[in-house]
Amino acid sequence: MSTPLSTVRDAAPAQAVGTAPVRGAGHAPVRGASHALVRAAGPGVGAPRPPLDVLGVVALAVTVCLWSAFALSERALASSTLKPADAALVRFGLPVVLLAPALWRRRGQYAAMRPGPAIKIVVGGGVPFYLAVTYGGAQTSAAFVGALVPGLVPLFAALLGARGHRAPKGVQGAGLGLIGIGATALVAPEITGVDGHVLTGVGLLLLASGLWALYTVGLRETNLDAVASTGLLCAPAFAGVGVLVLAGTLPSTLGQAASHDVVLFLIVQGLGTGVCSGVLYTVAVQRLGSPLCTTVGSLSPVLTAVAAVPLLGEALTPAVTAGTVVIAAGVVLANRASASGESSGATPRHPGRNRFPPGRRGQAQEESAGRDRHECRRTSEGQGRAGAREGRAEGGPRGR
Repeated sequence: MSTPLSTVRDAAPAQAVGTAPVRGAGHAPVRGASHALVRAAGPGVGAPRPPLDVLGVVALAVTVCLWSAFALSERALASSTLKPADAALVRFGLPVVLLAPALWRRRGQYAAMRPGPAIKIVVGGGVPFYLAVTYGGAQTSAAFVGALVPGLVPLFAALLGARGHRAPKGVQGAGLGLIGIGATALVAPEITGVDGHVLTGVGLLLLASGLWALYTVGLRETNLDAVASTGLLCAPAFAGVGVLVLAGTLPSTLGQAASHDVVLFLIVQGLGTGVCSGVLYTVAVQRLGSPLCTTVGSLSPVLTAVAAVPLLGEALTPAVTAGTVVIAAGVVLANRASASGESSGATPRHPGRNRFPPGRRGQAQEESAGRDRHECRRTSEGQGRAGAREGRAEGGPRGR
């Protein structure tokens, strides 16, 4: 895990097309240059679809399973011999130990960071978030953790964006509306039943989702790779939890906890969530692209709700089923709209890619190739005229 990772990119950009003409004898453009320009302009309509990347698919599938495992383990923490502080020490401590050499090599990235995004990452994804998820999950269910925390992140992120006058619209607005409807359907039976414990847990999970949206915004404002962002999140959180435990603010029974509980949380949260999920998701986005990864990742709440039935003995009620499915559908719409650049006029992360709507992409590429061919001819003609003028001035062969 010490190998540096590059910043997430959907794919390598197409080879740039030069404006200098391809010349042969007498500075005449080569006959096949226009065809080369068309090929270099990018794949047009009818180009064969590249095969699905197996490594990317495996990385994405494992990532979604790890996300669901995190929600299930947070719910299972209430029946284990570990305290929330113990789980936090495991969750944040193991990545710091395993990635220490790689984090040291990235100290220059940390020194160059602005304090604002760093605070958003540390606060949004660190100790406050973890404790809110832990105590909220203890009073609700794994389905609530899996649906409300990741499912409402797009809604809270849109609220944060609306403060900057970037209100959601179109498909993204419809997706956010579905998320709100699904959350209401999920929580409504608990409101009508006036279960104070569950309502408190729901409030903590909503707080955790809002904090995670803040963490996401902070990540977007940085250029950190997966390893560097993991270190920025885990190192301050591990130190913070350690201070709270030593001060007696948070109770800890890590020394007396059952060994199987410690091993389970080391694997699921320390290694799985803390190290592997971030790195594997980076690999998946690099190989499959962000739209597909965000869409498939939206199925994590559904997987969590289904897995909680045999693993934790939870009931898959109609309200849980309907709420979870509607939230997942809303997340799919919101993420697809954001990935296509519809979200409130946001600037695409890769300005040179997907500039044109799908229906006009082939036409636009042909027009671009035509402009390149025209540029070749104009440059060649200009060079020919310059050579003629030079020949006339020198009285040489080109002047006759």
